[in-house]
Amino acid sequence: MAERSPSAAVLILHGGYETGLAPPARGVLNLPGLRMLPIARAVTRAVRVGSAVRGESRVRVRTVRYTRRGWNGTRADPLHDTMKALDALRDEAGDIPVVLVGHSMGARAALHAAGHPLVRSVVGLAPWCPPGDPVTQLGGRDVVLLHSSRDRVTSPQASQSLTARARRAGARTCLVTIPGSDHAMLRRAPAWHDLTSTLVTGLLGLAPVPDQIEKVFDLPPGAPASDGTLCLDALHRSGPDGQPPRRCGAGWGVRR
Repeated sequence: MAERSPSAAVLILHGGYETGLAPPARGVLNLPGLRMLPIARAVTRAVRVGSAVRGESRVRVRTVRYTRRGWNGTRADPLHDTMKALDALRDEAGDIPVVLVGHSMGARAALHAAGHPLVRSVVGLAPWCPPGDPVTQLGGRDVVLLHSSRDRVTSPQASQSLTARARRAGARTCLVTIPGSDHAMLRRAPAWHDLTSTLVTGLLGLAPVPDQIEKVFDLPPGAPASDGTLCLDALHRSGPDGQPPRRCGAGWGVRR
């Protein structure tokens, strides 16, 4: 029996390297790819449950295949791979909503590819967000970035700055910091898996988005970057006057 066309899709984008023109290693030798396998499994389980509850929704979860292992400067190889995957999905299934889920370099590719007509939302895990990267393509999209406050590979400060710039460009954005974790998402791994799958199902309309994140989505475009930042450990607790908790510790917040 032929597989029915999906009504929505999630594309998984693993990490990589700043430079590297060789193809990614295969199988267990592709460590960036291995890091995303538990995320992909958690998302697949979550959308399967959400789709069953909704009845007719059919969500396909796919991993984007890279031709090169690095970003490679202006070549931006994983971005082009992502755009090709989105074009192929559009040819196959039409104008369905897509959530991009990327880690590190894959999150950078997801953020850059968000201007594609299919993309509705981006979930970036420990994203690589250089200060000069564009944000206009994020207008009209939902963008949630998750970042360990102890990440030593990519910068949580840069993620916070990007969410503020993207909000001014018309995106609904939020940064959730994960204390005590790391760039590879190995420490506190269940927290990464659970929150990512919760966000994907919420952004696809299969389940509610956490209330505190919805409140941050509704911030005005000029809100300070720190106001758009939540702490995972406080995500289910309200702050003063019922407002969501804003900060996850002190000392690294930016306001640009």
